[in-house]
Amino acid sequence: MSRLIMLFGMSMLCFLGNAQNNLILTGKITDEKGRPLTGASVILFPGNTGMLTDEKGTYSFASLVHGKYQITASFLGYQTITDSLWLNAYHVHDIQLEYVPINLDEVVVRDNYAESRKKSELLSVEVVNDEYLKQNLGGSLMQSLERLPGVSTIEIGSGQSKPVIRGLGFNRVVVVENGIKHEGQQWGADHGLEIDQYAADRMEVVKGPTSLVYGSDAIGGVIDIKQNHVPDKNSLVGEIDLTGKSNNQLLGSSVMVAGRKEWFYAKLQATVIDYGDYKVPADSVDIYSYKVLLYNHHLRNTAGQEQDLHLGFGILLPQFQSRFYLSSVNSKSGFFANAHGVEPRNVDTEAHDKSGRDILHPYQKVNHFKAINKISWQLGKAALSSDLGFQHNFRQERSEYVSHGYMPPELPESLGMNSDLEREFDKYVYSGALKMNYRHNETTVFDAGISSEIQDNNIGGYGFIIPAFKQFTAGAFLIAKYSFSERSRIQVGVRYDYGRINTRAYYDWFSSPVDDDANETEYLQRGEDLIRRFSNFSWSVGYNYTPNEWMLKVNLGKSFRMPIAKELASNGVNYHHFSYEAGNPDLSAEVSYQLDAGAEFHTKKMAIGATPFLNYFPNYIYLNPTSEHDRLYGNGNQVYYYLQSRVFRYGGEIHAHYQLLKSLQVGVMGEYIYSEQLSGAKKGFTLPFSPPASAIINLKYLQDKLGFVSNFYLSLDYRLTAAQNRIVPPEEITDGYQIVNLGSGGGVEVGKQKLEVSVQVQNLLNTKYFNHTSYYRLINLPEAGRNIILNVSVPFTGKL
Repeated sequence: MSRLIMLFGMSMLCFLGNAQNNLILTGKITDEKGRPLTGASVILFPGNTGMLTDEKGTYSFASLVHGKYQITASFLGYQTITDSLWLNAYHVHDIQLEYVPINLDEVVVRDNYAESRKKSELLSVEVVNDEYLKQNLGGSLMQSLERLPGVSTIEIGSGQSKPVIRGLGFNRVVVVENGIKHEGQQWGADHGLEIDQYAADRMEVVKGPTSLVYGSDAIGGVIDIKQNHVPDKNSLVGEIDLTGKSNNQLLGSSVMVAGRKEWFYAKLQATVIDYGDYKVPADSVDIYSYKVLLYNHHLRNTAGQEQDLHLGFGILLPQFQSRFYLSSVNSKSGFFANAHGVEPRNVDTEAHDKSGRDILHPYQKVNHFKAINKISWQLGKAALSSDLGFQHNFRQERSEYVSHGYMPPELPESLGMNSDLEREFDKYVYSGALKMNYRHNETTVFDAGISSEIQDNNIGGYGFIIPAFKQFTAGAFLIAKYSFSERSRIQVGVRYDYGRINTRAYYDWFSSPVDDDANETEYLQRGEDLIRRFSNFSWSVGYNYTPNEWMLKVNLGKSFRMPIAKELASNGVNYHHFSYEAGNPDLSAEVSYQLDAGAEFHTKKMAIGATPFLNYFPNYIYLNPTSEHDRLYGNGNQVYYYLQSRVFRYGGEIHAHYQLLKSLQVGVMGEYIYSEQLSGAKKGFTLPFSPPASAIINLKYLQDKLGFVSNFYLSLDYRLTAAQNRIVPPEEITDGYQIVNLGSGGGVEVGKQKLEVSVQVQNLLNTKYFNHTSYYRLINLPEAGRNIILNVSVPFTGKL
């Protein structure tokens, strides 16, 4: 493996040795009918360089470096357009100007990053910015993305969730923050992501296998979180965000300030959130045939707190950039008291109902520290970048000690652990990547990279479910892109991955009888020393064609995922839903073959598109319930084993938008996924947490100025979700539902200070419904009731 990586590194150095020129930006300026505008003015910033288009309406800027640019196109009698774009390779950017009968002072400013990413990415991709996130605030960052077609979440209360892309979640979806894969304890159904949603500048959701670039775990897709906003030279910028939510009485605030001199910048951000128990439109819930009465509709002990701190700084030079990101995300949140560890009838409801904001047992406390360095430099035809990361994830789950099975009535003091420390996970992660973009000529571009990651995960507490482990992964990829023309491109890529995982032996701290003989006891071994190695070649081939108003793409590829420690070596009770889970040390690595396609037609007033996919797993890993029951560690919990089966999936997303009037838009977005196990104990069944078909009908009203409000918007979403009748035990059929969400906002000036205000009313009609992909669906908990969300952003600027 080391020889392969060394050979790959030498190849990259050879590329760098041949580097001579810099990046090129070119394109055409046309009118509304596509006719070239000769003599149009084109200005590029930074640099303030400009030129006039030739007789074909063509412009071209050479000797550019990697980074963000603004390009302004103007022509007498036409509206001036300013576009924002990100340049990291040879780039074609066409601009169409609109004829106006009178001279307008208005300049239309557009962010074309999303459009250019969709054209360049062969898989289906969604791009959102911080404005979108503020207008669609959920209980967590992942919940704020649920409006996107093909994206859902597995929710664990009001403040915790994990992403699901096209029905695949957990360790099949990679979350990347500033170039580094986020590594926490994603294996747990009740473990959310430790990411501050206020700190995200832009997010990309790639739907489909992205193992080619991101390696194992990206078999279902990737969510790429970027914090790349940098102030202009010699300036100071900042923002204060204030958020309130009615359902769980959330109060949140985030303060950001950033400054830049000539080549150095720094950014500091702090976030504080505090929320109470959230409410559901029900007086009681049924948990495993036991009726639990709710006090004032509150779910007991679902309150939480979060405190986050971020520091970013860096050096920005024309040929070289180095950025550092430091973050510490801290949270404490309660588990629904009637559904964790102890039976529902044993909960002290009087203590929990005294306050809706206190956090009692059971609860989880998490700290995630992250340090990242990103370096990029331009060497002629080659753009080279490196990503280095360190992460420390420390999680504690605390619950009042309860004797299960042969555990002693009280925790012995000789163990030296807190009596309420049920589980502890302490993970250290070291990662690094080196990537290169090399432009061989105007038609051929190469992307290459090597990456590696080391994980060291330790455990503690009186409970056991997975052993401590160490994991090493490394990979290398090469992607070739060839352009037949400005609008026609083929892409071929290959990747090799190697992984090694070593789980450590674990013995019970208490003794259990041997073969039901009470006179003979022993400390049972729950985990063994296990070493598994995995390797794989992944590949992908795709074609992209963008003629005029059309965008067509197709991609076929193979990806893989190596099993995680929980799948290989778990051996304990999951007290969150009363099951005993047993790993399988003989699992093979998952392999996936997927065909993705996309077609979109767009004009000035309308857009319509579809992104279908076909997916086949020859060895999908899943948790299978059996008729066995555990006798040692609980009250007869049902035993689940990790198995593998062949799985076939298909589905896709559709969207259509139309400009009814100048200020009125209508749109529809929909998604559908079908999954079926073709072999194994659950042959004919679907996969767990399969999202049902759903659609959103949206009506949006926009005005540049409405009274004292600028950039006013009013949005109405009508979400229709079908019943999910195709389930896999122990899931239950989930009825369909319809909910209405309302949003409005805009800019308001108070004195000389501008404010950005957004208001949402989620579940406007306070509908009682169940979300099939919610963790709490297993215990028949409905989703949150009506929730009014207010967010106020106060931007400020200054000079340095």
